[in-house]
Amino acid sequence: MKIAIVHDYLTQNGGAENVLKAISDIYPKAPIYSLFYDSKNIGSLLSKRKIKPSFIQKLPFRKKHYQWYLFLMPLAIEKYDLSGYDIVISSTSAFAKGIITNTNTLHICYCHTPTRYLWTDTNNYVSELPYNKFVKIFIPFLLSKLRIWDRLAADRVDKFITNSFNVAKRIKKFYHSKAKVIYPPVDINKYYISHKLGNYYLIGGRIVSYKRYDLAIKVFNRLKIPLKIFGNGPGFKKIKRQAGNNIEFLGRVSEKEKRELFSKCIAFIHPQEEDFGITAVEAMASGRPVIAYKKGGALETIVENVTGKFFLEQTWESLLDAVVNFKPELFDSYKIREYSKKFSVERFKKEFTNMIDYEWKIFSKNGYID
Repeated sequence: MKIAIVHDYLTQNGGAENVLKAISDIYPKAPIYSLFYDSKNIGSLLSKRKIKPSFIQKLPFRKKHYQWYLFLMPLAIEKYDLSGYDIVISSTSAFAKGIITNTNTLHICYCHTPTRYLWTDTNNYVSELPYNKFVKIFIPFLLSKLRIWDRLAADRVDKFITNSFNVAKRIKKFYHSKAKVIYPPVDINKYYISHKLGNYYLIGGRIVSYKRYDLAIKVFNRLKIPLKIFGNGPGFKKIKRQAGNNIEFLGRVSEKEKRELFSKCIAFIHPQEEDFGITAVEAMASGRPVIAYKKGGALETIVENVTGKFFLEQTWESLLDAVVNFKPELFDSYKIREYSKKFSVERFKKEFTNMIDYEWKIFSKNGYID
């Protein structure tokens, strides 16, 4: 089988890129088509892979203002000639599912989510863009056109895979397609249990509005107990202004530093509704419990009173109650870590390979997928 992989764009090392790496490890000879990439930000993650960017790679101001080229991205994806491949695997939360394949090519899409800024988070997306009010008046018109293209692009997929039942519901609603759930890979083996805990709670990742760092800030401002925050993003300055002296901002940290932070925290705070929630699993791989909002992907990754505790309302009062009544001594670090292994890289590769082989067997026999 001749296989190609298509990914939206490579600008950071996040959860989607970890999925891409695992898929690329399964099929190391498959080239990776991507709208554009920044080798500095990606680092060694895909250093031995053949990456084929689109014409957007060469456009001016692309690194800092790639949003300017949103209107060109559907065209760039459709220009790829993938006619020589038996299987095309797209990894996407935006454009890669829109590739055009011929009738003899099987297109399987690992959809991280239907495009957030088109379907579920449009208002927040527009408000966080670093443009003036005049420019923002025209952005909804562009997003409306992209929403039409996105819906049509989803029909080009032969089979959807996704990262949680939470997202599978969204794919069914917006794309009218069923999706097979294969939980994303987490490198459990990188994390470890510390025999000496620190005196702090932890929260971290990309700092954007939907992750609700503001709730944690309000809670720990009142409790006056240590909270460490790692990561960066467009919401960084805003929440830092709100924080008291007991809250420490670490910015971007190395993988080694992140592992140590996880292993020594009292608990990891997870106040957002996530598609899946990899940072919560990373905390569990370190043997630490998670205090999570009881919605979204957390319902599939956290077992109450075994790997963490839930709070019911996405308010600071509800989170405050959960933190005040949290008893870390009731949790067994080894049981938490053992549970996290169900999200391992090895498990992902096995399930993904079996899925591809099964769908190819049906497709090569019938010429289509039921």
